[in-house]
Amino acid sequence: MVLYWRARSSVSRRQLRRRLLAIFLFIFIVWNAVEVYAIRYRLIQADTLTTTAHDGGGDGGAAAALAKKKREGESVFIASTHWNNERILRSHWNAAVLELVTVLGPENVFVSVLEGGSWDDSKGALRELDAKLADLGVQRSIVLEDETHQDHIEQVPVEQREGWIDTPRGKRELRRIPYLAGLRNRSLKPLEELAEKGVGFDRVLFLNDVVFTTNDVLNLINTKDGDYSAACALDFSSPPLYYDTFALRDSGGHEHIMQSWPYFRSSRSRNALKAMLPVPVTSCWNGIVSMPASPFLAKPPLRFRGVSDSLALSHLEGSECCLIHADSPLSKQKGIYLNPNVRVGYNEPAYTHVHPARNWLSSREILWSLWENRLRRWTTTQPIKEWAIWWKLRKWERGGVGEEKGRKEPGGFCLVNEMQVLVANGWAHV
Repeated sequence: MVLYWRARSSVSRRQLRRRLLAIFLFIFIVWNAVEVYAIRYRLIQADTLTTTAHDGGGDGGAAAALAKKKREGESVFIASTHWNNERILRSHWNAAVLELVTVLGPENVFVSVLEGGSWDDSKGALRELDAKLADLGVQRSIVLEDETHQDHIEQVPVEQREGWIDTPRGKRELRRIPYLAGLRNRSLKPLEELAEKGVGFDRVLFLNDVVFTTNDVLNLINTKDGDYSAACALDFSSPPLYYDTFALRDSGGHEHIMQSWPYFRSSRSRNALKAMLPVPVTSCWNGIVSMPASPFLAKPPLRFRGVSDSLALSHLEGSECCLIHADSPLSKQKGIYLNPNVRVGYNEPAYTHVHPARNWLSSREILWSLWENRLRRWTTTQPIKEWAIWWKLRKWERGGVGEEKGRKEPGGFCLVNEMQVLVANGWAHV
């Protein structure tokens, strides 16, 4: 009799476990389905609003941005640098810029382009753009230079000079980031010269060599109704992986946890992305950036830079496109946002991939990516990687024997454990 009741009790416990497991699985499946459905709904809704705006209707999208701009007569300084970009200049970029300035109003725009050392026909493509901008009556500065990367790196200084460091491979080499920062600052030179003549601008729009439309730009400018320190697009070269991992930092100052959606470790950034709302971040660039012009016209003016050479010798580097946000006085006051509804590509297939008829993420992709993101957050420890960078930074700030004391780098969140130098065909890690 005792054996009978024990056996029956054992069967009851197994049945209870099975029922509990079935209930758990049911709740798990329903929870995932609801979450995926909610995200899909927001994606479709956001894409529908964007598409309606593209067609000239709707509210809160590109049409509203354009109406707002026309009401206020907002002026835009467009800055861009180019190197070996002939293909995209001729296929998309030139035409997109011409359409953009036509919509914004030629009288409201200044276009500043700096090209240097290309070995393709980027110069020819930009001369064509220059002529067409002239026909539209657009104020502009199109600077084309012959000095190549090879010319720059052959100018090795005998003594230590800013931007040059002695690398582990036994050579004095030109650092990539200060070089790029210098190019971007030179593209802003007309802004400074015009300000001296009493001509100001409301916004600075930085355009990379990407495929974009006028509506992309208008939607970006209208992020948060234009009230921000910076608004960035989301850029792609090989979808579904986003491109600019060097400059993007989430609201917690962390690097991406994965290159595919939903990208972020920070719950604040991740939740905004899932809701297709402007994503609060610490830094971004991502192909197109809109910023208020006021910091660039201040005294002293906001400008691009690299970290100091002495810090770079510690095998640390930071993007000039991240450091600009660390230095901007408006970053903490107004915030920096990535707009997930503005997606650009470094080639036409990439742009097309993230602009399908309905939306750019399937239910399967959403479900898989949500769990990949969770597993990465649960099983990886970002602080270990960041601690190594922090330790090098603190050691540099304290200074060694005979070194400057009390040095500071406000863009510590921008730093990566790398050393980058310019080479003839681009750049290289050392």
